[in-house]
Amino acid sequence: MMKKLISILSLLTLTLSLSAQQAGTYTYDFLNLANSARIGALGGNQVGMGDDDVNLMFNNPSVLTSAISNNLTISYVPYVSEVNIFYTGYAHHIENIGTFGVGIHSINYGTFNRADEEGNLQGTFSASEYAIQLSYAKMLSPNLNLGISMKPIISSFEQYNSFGLAADIGMMYKSTDQLFSAGLVVKNLGSQITTYNNTYESIPTDLQIGIAKKLAHAPFRLALTAQDLLDWNLKYTVNNGSGDVIEGEGNNGNGFDQLMRHMVIGIEFIPSENFWVDFGYNHRRRKELSIGSKMSTVGYSWGFGFKVYKFKFAYGSARYHLSGTSNHFTLTARLSDF
Repeated sequence: MMKKLISILSLLTLTLSLSAQQAGTYTYDFLNLANSARIGALGGNQVGMGDDDVNLMFNNPSVLTSAISNNLTISYVPYVSEVNIFYTGYAHHIENIGTFGVGIHSINYGTFNRADEEGNLQGTFSASEYAIQLSYAKMLSPNLNLGISMKPIISSFEQYNSFGLAADIGMMYKSTDQLFSAGLVVKNLGSQITTYNNTYESIPTDLQIGIAKKLAHAPFRLALTAQDLLDWNLKYTVNNGSGDVIEGEGNNGNGFDQLMRHMVIGIEFIPSENFWVDFGYNHRRRKELSIGSKMSTVGYSWGFGFKVYKFKFAYGSARYHLSGTSNHFTLTARLSDF
């Protein structure tokens, strides 16, 4: 059974690699935005962490186990330019069947003025997108989990609407001593069902691999995730106002720079079960969103979390740009404790 599942994932990976597309040419890109404070603080994505955090199921559904049953989480991210991100998720384990999860990941772009071609105001309109997450995971062995998420997607921009369907398929390995974990996930495998204006757009399908290691004799956990593995060069173009290409390669660093653009690095300091501090580094974010020589702390992130009574509160801060810092707030509780 295990060999068959691994073969299926390998076939999916090969198929996706043959249809990999240029970076930035897809729709529903909000699916790639971090919604929990912990993940936001750890660089924006980690798929190899397999501890008892229900928020991780958005990144890799195979983290769902009986240990996070009855956990409810709510996250709020006041993003940039009055854009708001919301996420809520819940997990429930059924003995001898598996662990189920449900979540809603949404982004609200705010309210805009509507005007005709002559600039006459004609009221306002809003724009928002939603992904409903329906997840299931099953333990294949004491060390290996398989999980899948189905994600109906609803997108609305004024009079333009689109509906899509995507799936995440993931595997998670945990060592017997629980100090090491490794995850593999194929994300956003799917398609638009209805388009905005009869023009089909691809969704951001990706292959990601991650590992995490907790030190046996020190309160640290190290995490590393490799993402965007279907498009090694991550090329893109930049146009001026007249439509002329002013940067044809977009990403023209050396081999090490190319490698690092795929990596998200996280370090977690865990002095006790009730308190932790996170740090992250996203090299691609730093290279693409910094301004010339003014690098500042773009690409770096940090955060912390603590448990009070029966609640876990977490905060994360991620620097996307010199003019914009993203703050993440997450509240988690186990309902069976009340």
